[in-house]
Amino acid sequence: MAVVLPLAACGGDDDDASSSAPANTDGEGLYAANCASCHGADLRGTDKGPSHLSIVYEPNHHPDDAFRSAIANGVPAHHWDFGNMPPVEGLSADEVDAIIAYVREVQEREGFEEYPP
Repeated sequence: MAVVLPLAACGGDDDDASSSAPANTDGEGLYAANCASCHGADLRGTDKGPSHLSIVYEPNHHPDDAFRSAIANGVPAHHWDFGNMPPVEGLSADEVDAIIAYVREVQEREGFEEYPP
């Protein structure tokens, strides 16, 4: 899975300015680029991956560290029949945290769906 991140120009004359650019912390954009193809742009899943609005993904069942581990290491299929999830490469810890914060924000706003669907 390719990671597409927007590039921003830095002002000033310092040639090293781009090396100190902060990590992309736009959780919605990072989710769209790295997760939505399987988990849906609306977090409701696709034929490739489950909905992140399922009660299975509420924080007491799948805490933030479970998301971190799945992103970093992949995860064998255990709740669903979509197959194993591969690791998502190329994301910094801050970017992963931004994705998780976005998912939690949408979960809070939309609520959870019953399992099984």
